[in-house]
Amino acid sequence: MSHEITGAQRPAFRKVTFDEVPVNRHRGGTLRTLLGPGNTGATSGFMGHARLEPGEFISEHYHPYSEEFIYVLSGRVVIRLDGEETEVGGQEGILVPIEVRHRLENRGGEAAELIYHLGPLAPRPGLGHVDTEAVPHPEFTPSGEPR
Repeated sequence: MSHEITGAQRPAFRKVTFDEVPVNRHRGGTLRTLLGPGNTGATSGFMGHARLEPGEFISEHYHPYSEEFIYVLSGRVVIRLDGEETEVGGQEGILVPIEVRHRLENRGGEAAELIYHLGPLAPRPGLGHVDTEAVPHPEFTPSGEPR
């Protein structure tokens, strides 16, 4: 039996460039969801890029349905996992298990850049993140909507 996918069944391929993805700052830093359900039709998770300038942080939250894989490209961040701090530097990664509260902070003197991936997806987008700390940008609500 053949498992070949025909043209009618094949999903559309979608290339995404960094600059076409809108910036999201509602939890802190500069976040971009590079590949996800909204821009590629992904069904199992999403991947993005974050940049934290010195002193910036991503406020504490957790994911009730998803693991988060974080890989630091450059710079250093302190990641607080359920209250325990771990420093993660360039070319290092860490897994944040489901339901573990986490917060990222750049305490260094240079920008930190990282890639993150979450999966599986929550049943609905609004259920994917639970904020446990006030968001750092008061112009946004905790759900990321402009006030």
